Amino acid sequence: MKKLTAITEALLRLFRKIRLVSDRGVLTKVWTIRKYADDAAFMAGTPFAVSTFKQNVLLNEGIAEMWDLIIGAGGTAFSEANSYIGIGDSDTAAAASQTGLQAVTNKYYAAMASTYPSRSGQTVTWRGVVGGSYGNHAWKEFTVANGNSDSAKNMNRKVSDQGTKISGQTWTVDLAITLS
Repeated sequence: MKKLTAITEALLRLFRKIRLVSDRGVLTKVWTIRKYADDAAFMAGTPFAVSTFKQNVLLNEGIAEMWDLIIGAGGTAFSEANSYIGIGDSDTAAAASQTGLQAVTNKYYAAMASTYPSRSGQTVTWRGVVGGSYGNHAWKEFTVANGNSDSAKNMNRKVSDQGTKISGQTWTVDLAITLS
């Protein structure tokens, strides 16, 4: 019995030293909002404020859609033609079972800026530009969807109070997801 215990302890020490290889993936999500006073400031690239915040909740419907796309089972791609960033004023906590923005009336789905989404290495970035006449409400929730409404498949949802956009301002919202 003592010999078995000694062998077990020796094996445990060995395993701790070599730390067995395990499969693990990490998703890093970074949201960036740039706030411009007007279209001229946007064109000049001079925001009056930049906000960066992290994380979000992957939504079950978005996970299922991504798996379907990966295995060739159909679905709608989160491409330049189909992707939208949704912005709403709900501060309801994010939950995987949700199917889009939770705002009742104040919500806007921004089409992708030209060339977005784009991939560089292991990072994909989506960017929506919201001009002066649109999205003029509190910005508290965010999603990436493969269509321009809550009926599309929403990949994720993030709740973070980013202030209130007013008429005439142009704001951009980016989501960069890195898989490593």
